[in-house]
Amino acid sequence: MSEQSQVRATQAPDDSGENLEKKIRSLDRILDVPMQVSVELGRTRMPIKEVIQLTQGSVIELSKMVGDHLEIFVNQKLIARGEVVVVNEKFGIRISEILSPQERVERMA
Repeated sequence: MSEQSQVRATQAPDDSGENLEKKIRSLDRILDVPMQVSVELGRTRMPIKEVIQLTQGSVIELSKMVGDHLEIFVNQKLIARGEVVVVNEKFGIRISEILSPQERVERMA
């Protein structure tokens, strides 16, 4: 096999500029679709009796420990984990781990 043939054989068929342009145009169709993003600090279970007794200043113990990663959901599906940061006096989340597509599919089952 000639050197030129080897180069052609290793190139992916979708690498042309035209195919890339088509992919970008099709992606443009969904870029403005709104999605719900939420971050879960922790969870707990409480009987109704305890919930009714909550007042201003009550403390609810959560399942997470200090320093544990927070879970980031998109449309109620876990997609990543992160940690709390402060940005311009507002809370934010620094993403430290993004679940692989395989992990996301496994969690759906």
